[in-house]
Amino acid sequence: MPHLRFRAIAFDTVKLLSTALVDDLQPLMACPREDFTLEHIPASFIFDGEVSDAYPFIEVFWFDRGQEVQNNVAAMITAAIRIAVDDKNQDVAVIFTALTPAAYYDNGQHY
Repeated sequence: MPHLRFRAIAFDTVKLLSTALVDDLQPLMACPREDFTLEHIPASFIFDGEVSDAYPFIEVFWFDRGQEVQNNVAAMITAAIRIAVDDKNQDVAVIFTALTPAAYYDNGQHY
């Protein structure tokens, strides 16, 4: 934990940015590197009956760390994506879902 899910961004781009992104996020989120999970989810986007392009969409599942840390994490992810796709104006969506430790189980034990 945390778990980051990437959509509308190439698999190889996620691989490329994965190490540096976790390096940057780890001290901010104050959790061990091995607790991070990055997942690439292939997705198709549709609008008005047609396949449409979408901008990178990243979901962050985590234990809430407060608004200031969340703002910094969102900015860090956005900057990393823009660098990886070489477009400083790339739209990037970052969406947070706060999990409850008592509802998150690892090997049958909750946090």
